[in-house]
Amino acid sequence: MSDTAIAAESASLTPLAEEVARRRTFAIISHPDAGKTTLTEKLLLFGGAINLAGQVKAKGERRNTRSDWMKIERDRGISVVTSVMTFEFQGHVFNLLDTPGHEDFSEDTYRTLTAVDSAVMVIDAAKGIEARTLKLIEVCRLRDIPIITFVNKMDRESRDTFDLLDEIEKTLALDTTPMTWPVGRGRDFIGTYDISTGGIRLLEGGGAKTGAAEKIEISDLAGRNANLDAGEIADELELVKEASKPFDLQSFREGHMTPVYFGSALRNFGVGDLLEGLGKFAPSPRAQDADKRKVEAEEARMSAFVFKIQANMDPNHRDRIAFARLCSGKLTRGMKAKLVRTGKNMSLSSPQFFFAQDRAIADEAFAGDVVGIPNHGTLRIGDTLTEGEDITFVGVPSFAPEILRRVRLTDAMKAKKLKEALQQMSEEGVVQVFRPRDGAPALVGVVGMLQLDVLKARLDAEYSLPVDFEISEFQLARWISSEDKKKLETFITANNSGVADDVDGDPVFLAKNEFYLGYTRERADGIVFSSIKDVKKKA
Repeated sequence: MSDTAIAAESASLTPLAEEVARRRTFAIISHPDAGKTTLTEKLLLFGGAINLAGQVKAKGERRNTRSDWMKIERDRGISVVTSVMTFEFQGHVFNLLDTPGHEDFSEDTYRTLTAVDSAVMVIDAAKGIEARTLKLIEVCRLRDIPIITFVNKMDRESRDTFDLLDEIEKTLALDTTPMTWPVGRGRDFIGTYDISTGGIRLLEGGGAKTGAAEKIEISDLAGRNANLDAGEIADELELVKEASKPFDLQSFREGHMTPVYFGSALRNFGVGDLLEGLGKFAPSPRAQDADKRKVEAEEARMSAFVFKIQANMDPNHRDRIAFARLCSGKLTRGMKAKLVRTGKNMSLSSPQFFFAQDRAIADEAFAGDVVGIPNHGTLRIGDTLTEGEDITFVGVPSFAPEILRRVRLTDAMKAKKLKEALQQMSEEGVVQVFRPRDGAPALVGVVGMLQLDVLKARLDAEYSLPVDFEISEFQLARWISSEDKKKLETFITANNSGVADDVDGDPVFLAKNEFYLGYTRERADGIVFSSIKDVKKKA
């Protein structure tokens, strides 16, 4: 589309559509240690959201600038919760969702990916595609999320650049089209070449810049590093131009092609090019699927869904925030919205924009934006808010846990407090909590052991509840349902010692092992055992 055509199209947009068109809501996905959190901070620097990027072991006030705000995140240098950051850059409003990189928190990441329109895939130049990255790409594929690739750590020892692109294409079945190309690698990395303009951005002195790269003769580059050969550089760039497919916006938006940028997040190099590419190519808010119809972003009436709950971001106020993705229309501070699950209206008196731990009141927000809604347990993951319409957005599932443990409280006098704390943690999605119907102690379900460490640390820090975990006799949990209510009641009565309720009160069958689960399933006529529970089934 030409610049004239784009200008003409913009002139014909309504004020609401113009605001929606400015939004870019994206997640950053990667394998742990690929540099995701560092890239997040540098993107925020470009957006003017912070003045100082924190380091993993930074102390004191500098930590307040970080997207990783929980103590266990600071201690281990990892992200274990989803952070939301909203900032403006070059006329666009970016909603950046920094997801947990560790696979033990895959459920939180999956839910986050339901709330974005595009993703930035961060790859370590020395390691290429890693297992965690592959799994996240598969999730993106399920939702047709377009992916922009950032090859990080080019200033360290790295693999051959052509091999990296070949691996992306073969492993992820994605066409690659380099938007920039590294000049040199490792200690000899001196900058990037802009494929479309022929400009060169130098690592020294120009890394944090945006806009057009400098026009520098290839012959002059070798003089900057004795290990570089001008002829080899020229041949490589010629090969890149001939071998690479030209960038196709439609193919990218459909999830078939990924534009590739190279740089070093730690040195703030190549990050500006990436951010400009997001503004230029990433889609504005897309239509969202609901149970009854597809909801377009430019529709006048507000609608949104909750994809995350976070409690105690500010321990002094014991607050509870629901993160909601606006799917259509405009949210105005003070407006009434219908919580479809209950049919009741609630006042959105203080919606908030987030910059990690910091926040600001959102007087208005538009489709594509992510806002925080303070509440006292009213909102749950998967809830839909509308201006009156009875629709429910779909695709925010819960997954059966892979590890079950019983919680052992060291102080039995705090049992009631523990019950309340576990309820809040389960509503957040930190863990799943199953309460056996025979009165046995509650079980917690998690995907990975690190989730148990987080639960233990938060119960101690936020609720003064020191706990330990014990091996459970149960290994598996499956949601059970039936079209025949009488059959379901009969099954529950017959298996009472192995049935529990989840946070929504839905029945869950607890099995000691795979054999026992299969044995029971074969003999349970009319009972459906499910490892996935979609929010649309909640009532």
